[in-house]
Amino acid sequence: MANGAQPPLPTGIGLRARHLEELPARKPAVGFLEIHAENYLGGGPALRRVERLRADYRFSVHAVGLSLGSAEGLDTAHLARVKALVDRLQPDLVSDHLSWSVTGGAYLNDLLPLPYTEESLDVVRRNVERLQESLGRRVLVENPSSYLRFTHSTIGEAEFLAALVARTGCGLLCDVNNIHVTCSNMRLDPQAYLAALPAAAIGEFHLAGHAVNDSDGETILIDDHGSRVAEPVWTLMRAALDHIGDRPTLIEWDTDVPELDVLLDEAARADRERGTLRMGVAA
Repeated sequence: MANGAQPPLPTGIGLRARHLEELPARKPAVGFLEIHAENYLGGGPALRRVERLRADYRFSVHAVGLSLGSAEGLDTAHLARVKALVDRLQPDLVSDHLSWSVTGGAYLNDLLPLPYTEESLDVVRRNVERLQESLGRRVLVENPSSYLRFTHSTIGEAEFLAALVARTGCGLLCDVNNIHVTCSNMRLDPQAYLAALPAAAIGEFHLAGHAVNDSDGETILIDDHGSRVAEPVWTLMRAALDHIGDRPTLIEWDTDVPELDVLLDEAARADRERGTLRMGVAA
């Protein structure tokens, strides 16, 4: 690697409840485990089992409920619980999404889209700055999957993310599947999207499967994390590696969670793709 840097960890997998007993028994060689923060904010036996896994694995904490795009600002109590979890687990990476999910104190249980304007950029900037100040670390902001476009958006999504990096010093979680889903649904060029991202700010890649919904002659891709990574996403991952370089990479699988061996097989393929890049750099 350039400048003598160590290669990133092998590909990680999302830690899901059905694998909590099998993982410590088998101790498969994955780079790290990702947990969703909101599943463990209350502590209890599940969190204690996660803590026992820290003897063998590194971790990332992926939040889904901070609502970084909320004009009301971050919920103080929720932020405090996330901070307590991060302080307790000391993960390598902490991330959330470019979205909003809270209004009037009600959690809407979805990652809702933002219009990309200077006004919404300022909202997200304030929330990301508060989050990073509270945690005392850089956080990664994930690009969303999109199904509609606001008529009054004035900034492209990738350019919005680049501006957020410039104003807050945050990093980005580049979800390659989300780029494919968004660009297919919005009729955008995924290569141009990748090129607009600030490569140095990318701290992690996500890979996942998606569903294909054909209705009335229109094909819509749905980011459901319920299947193997599709071949077009692997192709886009190779382009991302060429543009950005190797980064910690995670296989996401959240619906119809399969046997652990399926996740390990997907992680092994990601490692092969990443290894091909490293061999090319070394050559």
